[in-house]
Amino acid sequence: MEPREAARALEAAVAKAGAAGLSRLAPKGPMTVADAAAASGLALRDASSGLTWLTQEYRGHLRVTEAGELVYLFPTGFTKPWETRDALQRGLATIGKTLAGAARFVVRAWLTVVIFAYVAMFIGVLIALTIAKQGDRDGLPGASLVGALFRVLADALFWTFHPFSPVAIGYGPYEPQGSAWQRRSAPPKDQTPFYEKVNRFVFGPAAPPEEPNALEQRVLAEIRAQRGRIGLFDVMRVTGLPREVADPMMARLMLDYDGDVDVSEGGGITYRFEALRLTAQAAPPPSPPAAWATPKVLPGLTGNTVGSNILIGLLNGFNLAMATFAMQANLTFARLANIFERVRSPEEVLPLPYDGVPVVLGAIPLVFSLALFLFPLVRALGRSRQAAAVARENGRLGVLREVLERTRRGLQVTEGALKRAWTAAAGAPPSDRELTRAVVELGGDVDLRDEANELVRVAPGAEAESPVRYRFVDLEAEAEALEAERAAAKDDEAKLGKIAFASDA
Repeated sequence: MEPREAARALEAAVAKAGAAGLSRLAPKGPMTVADAAAASGLALRDASSGLTWLTQEYRGHLRVTEAGELVYLFPTGFTKPWETRDALQRGLATIGKTLAGAARFVVRAWLTVVIFAYVAMFIGVLIALTIAKQGDRDGLPGASLVGALFRVLADALFWTFHPFSPVAIGYGPYEPQGSAWQRRSAPPKDQTPFYEKVNRFVFGPAAPPEEPNALEQRVLAEIRAQRGRIGLFDVMRVTGLPREVADPMMARLMLDYDGDVDVSEGGGITYRFEALRLTAQAAPPPSPPAAWATPKVLPGLTGNTVGSNILIGLLNGFNLAMATFAMQANLTFARLANIFERVRSPEEVLPLPYDGVPVVLGAIPLVFSLALFLFPLVRALGRSRQAAAVARENGRLGVLREVLERTRRGLQVTEGALKRAWTAAAGAPPSDRELTRAVVELGGDVDLRDEANELVRVAPGAEAESPVRYRFVDLEAEAEALEAERAAAKDDEAKLGKIAFASDA
C-alpha cells in the first residue's frame, strides 16, 4: 500500500475509533506502530509507512523509549493550525512583493526617464533665466540666484569626477595617490543597468534568489558523504535548521528516497538511505560545509559603488533644488512661456501676476525627489534592527556549532562555553532569553552540578564559570548510534555491478 493511502486509512480509523469510544487512541496522544495497526487493521509495515507520512504531513515528532521502541507524537493532532498563519504570511508577503514591484516600476520609470527629462528641462530654465537677466524686477523672486545654483552644480561635478581633484572618484585607468595620480589596472566593468542602481539606491540591494530545493540538496549530499546513515545531528549541521523543522523534513525524505529509521539500544534515532549510496564515481562525495561556515552578513545600504550613489544623489538633489526654486518663483508653464517671450522681445511682454501652484515644475518633482531621499534614510534608520537580527542568527549558529562539536566529542556543554560561542559568532553576548531559546530549540535541558557552589574549572588564570551545564540526551545518543551504524555500513552498498551492456561499446 502506498504511504499516502495508508496514512489516510490510519487517520480515518483513529478518528472513528476515538469518536465511538472503541479505543483510547487519540490523534494528539502518543502512538506506536502496533497501536496504529490495531486501530486501523493495517499490516505493520503499512502502519509504519502511514505514520511516517503523517509525521511529515502534520509535523509530528518521534520519541524513543529506553528499550528502543519508537513512539509517534502529533502535538496538534491530525490538524494543521499553522496553515492559517502561513497563508496569512504568504498573502502579506505577496501583497508586499506586489506593492514593492509596483513601487520599483514607478521609481525606475521616474529616475530613468522623468529625472533626466526634468534635468534637461531645468537646465533649459536656468539658461533662459540667465539670459533674461530680469532678476527681481519682473516679479520672479530668486532668479538672481540661478547663476549661483548653476555654479554650485558645476563645482560639485568638477570636484567629484575631475582627475585633479583630491576627493575625486578614481574612474578610468588612474587613481589618486596623495596629490599624484598613478596608473592602475582597469577594474571590472560594472554591467549593472542604471535603473537597477537607482532601484538599489531607493529600496536597497535585492536578496539573491534562493533555490527551492537547496536545503534538500545539502541533506542528500550529507547522506551520501556519511555512508547513507544520517541523523538530525547532521541535518542541523548542514542546514542550520532548528530541530522542530528538521524532524518533519527527515520524515518526508524517508518517503521520497526509500529511507528507513533505526533505533539503537541507547535510544539514538538514525535514518538509513542505502539506495542513495550507489554511485558511479571513484571517490566518495564530499560532505557539504556546515551552516556556520558562511556567517550571515548585513547587506549594504544600497549595494552600489560610491560613484553611482553620488551621481544619483546629485541628479535627484538638482531636481529637488530646482523644484524648490520653481515653487518659490511660481514657475508655472504660463510664466515660463512669458519668460521665453521676454528673452525674444522684452519690450512687448508684460510681467505675469501670481498664476497658481506650479504642479509640473514644482510640486511633482519636489514630492518625488524628497521621497527618493526619504526611502534610503528610513532604511538607514532601520539598519540597527537588521544588524541585531543578523547577529542573533549568527549567535544561534555559533551555539549550534558548539553543541554539536562538544556532543560529538563527548564533552560537557557548559553555559559559559555557549555564551562564548554566541559572542564569538555574533560579536555581542547573548541575553538569558536568547541563550535559553537556542538551547531549547536543540532539545537541551538544564542540569545543575551536584554541588550547588561548585564552579566548573577552566584554564589557569581565567574566571570560574557558572555551575550550570546542559544535557542534550537525544543528540548524545544519536552521535553514538551514528558512529556504530557508519562503522557497520558495507562498502558494497555504493558499488555498481559489472557492466553487462554499453551502447557506446
